[in-house]
Amino acid sequence: MKTEPQTAPSGLSFNSVKDIETNLKARMDKALSDLQHEMASIRTGRASVSILDQIRVDYYGTPTPLNQVANLHVPEPSLITIQPWDVSLIGAIEKSIRVSDLGLNPANDGKLIRLPIPPLTEERRKELVKKLHGTAEHHRVSVRNVRRDGNEAVKKLLKDKKITEDEDKRAHDEIQKLTDAYMAKVDQAAKTKEKEILEIK
Repeated sequence: MKTEPQTAPSGLSFNSVKDIETNLKARMDKALSDLQHEMASIRTGRASVSILDQIRVDYYGTPTPLNQVANLHVPEPSLITIQPWDVSLIGAIEKSIRVSDLGLNPANDGKLIRLPIPPLTEERRKELVKKLHGTAEHHRVSVRNVRRDGNEAVKKLLKDKKITEDEDKRAHDEIQKLTDAYMAKVDQAAKTKEKEILEIK
C-alpha cells in the first residue's frame, strides 16, 4: 500500500527530513531577502534611489513602481533626480513622494523632479531606527514561524513512522541550528543598517 506523503503547514508534501530542511532553508532565505529589500527603503543620511522602492505612482489607473515610469539618478550625495518618461506623470510622482512617510520635499521644473535629501535630525534618526527594529522583528517572527512549521513536519514524519526517534531528535537539532544561523543574519543586517542610519556624514 502506498503511503500518502506528509503535508506541511505550508501546503507542501514531505517524505524525508532532507526535503523539510531544503524547504525551510528556501523560506528562511526568502525572509532574509525580504528584510534586505524592506531595509533598502529606509533612508539614511545619503541619497540612494532604493529609498524610493516603495513609492507607487498611479499610471493610467494602475499603481506602478516609480522606477518603472521614470529614470532615477543620484547626481550628488544629497540629491536624487527623477525624470519621468511621460512628463504628464510629474504631478502624480510628486504627490506620491509627498504623501509617503519619507518626509521629503520634491520640487519640479515641469520636466524633472529634484528631491533634496536633507541631513537627518537626531529625532528622525531615532524614528528610523525604531522603524528598522520593527521591520527586523517582523522578519524574526517569520523565521520562527518557518521553524515551527519544520518541527511540525518532522513530528508528522515520526508519527507516520517514516523516521526513527533518533532521526526525529537530530532533525529538530538541525532545524534549531538553521534557525539560529538565520536569526544571526537578520541581526547582523539590522545592525549594519542601524549604523548607516546613525552615521553622521
